[in-house]
Amino acid sequence: MTTSPVPALPDPQVQPTMTVPEAGRLFGLERAASYNAARRGDIPTITVGRRLLVPTAKLRVLLGLDAQAADTAA
Repeated sequence: MTTSPVPALPDPQVQPTMTVPEAGRLFGLERAASYNAARRGDIPTITVGRRLLVPTAKLRVLLGLDAQAADTAA
């Protein structure tokens, strides 16, 4: 099994959402595990039409990268 490099987390102002597999790769998860984590609520998601997307800003807060945003969300 070959692992791909972990992508950088995009700026929410530039890329407001990402796919579930893209978000899962940040956690080192494969595609199926990413969707399972999203289904459990471990990865925050929104549904747009039939697409399941991950809000980049919420993911940054979950990872503790935007502490200021977490303070205002609480």
